[in-house]
Amino acid sequence: KFVRDMTAEITIPYDVNSTKGIPMKMYFGPTHYKTLRQFDADLERQIPLGWGFFLMQWINRYAVIPVFNFLEGYGLNYGIIILLLTILLKIVLFPIAYKTYLSSAKMRVLKPEIEEINKKIPKEEALKRQQATMALYKKAGVNPMAGCIPMLLQLPILFALFRFFPASIELRQQSFLWATDLSTYDSIWTFPNGFNIPFYGDHISLFTILMTISTIIYTKVNNDMMGSTNQMPGMKYMMYLMPIMFLGIFNNYSSGLSYYYFLANMLTFAQMYFIRRFVDEDKIHAQIQENKAKPAKKKSGFQQRLEEMAKAKGYNPPKKK
Repeated sequence: KFVRDMTAEITIPYDVNSTKGIPMKMYFGPTHYKTLRQFDADLERQIPLGWGFFLMQWINRYAVIPVFNFLEGYGLNYGIIILLLTILLKIVLFPIAYKTYLSSAKMRVLKPEIEEINKKIPKEEALKRQQATMALYKKAGVNPMAGCIPMLLQLPILFALFRFFPASIELRQQSFLWATDLSTYDSIWTFPNGFNIPFYGDHISLFTILMTISTIIYTKVNNDMMGSTNQMPGMKYMMYLMPIMFLGIFNNYSSGLSYYYFLANMLTFAQMYFIRRFVDEDKIHAQIQENKAKPAKKKSGFQQRLEEMAKAKGYNPPKKK
């Protein structure tokens, strides 16, 4: 929707006392990855596909773009292509999602015991409370960080697609549903008289609103599933604040990107429902009780440091029998 003027300056060394021809070639065309790669001159690197050190470029070049081009070959609408791409990504990431849910189920089963610890130990004795909680995790055979690692593994893919959709020339002037151009925002209403809201814009993007609403719902469902122990209540509000910030950021971004995130949230809901039907929390609880009945294992370095800090403050933890 915008026409931009671009300028370039090229400096060429030359000798004023001699005549020498310098062969040059100029490319005037779309920044289409497959087309640029045919020149074998690394022109495709001009497409902003993300940072190389965070695997974003690698994921886009060798995973996302080949799959996108494969689906494109069937002549489908680009909205359908994005849908199929999202489904394929969810299938690939299903084992990670399963591990994350399993970890949250274990934490949820332990929630009553953690709340009991919080009742017995006042919040003023935070170190003592944390040590007792870690001792419970260790005795039950539960790793509180097990759910974070799978989520971190998904971040490179999340960021890679954040750069892929705005940089995809294929989406330009391609319509889907109410969006007339998936490469830019899908304005369903423009504010009159040039009215502009700071950090939001002069229009309303429906895909961005749908993405924000679904993200808030996902955050609520995920918090309920994780079985929060209210140790960090401020984090709850922060997690709800992020979708509101996205509402302003993505309102001016590619509608294809907002559409993808909306689809990803909806498919995540379906995935969580499917996994929930096959995870028996009673069996998980029985396994945890069995782990607690086993002899205590050697303390981890982190737990040993906690105990040393507690002893320095005059607290001696009870010895386990």
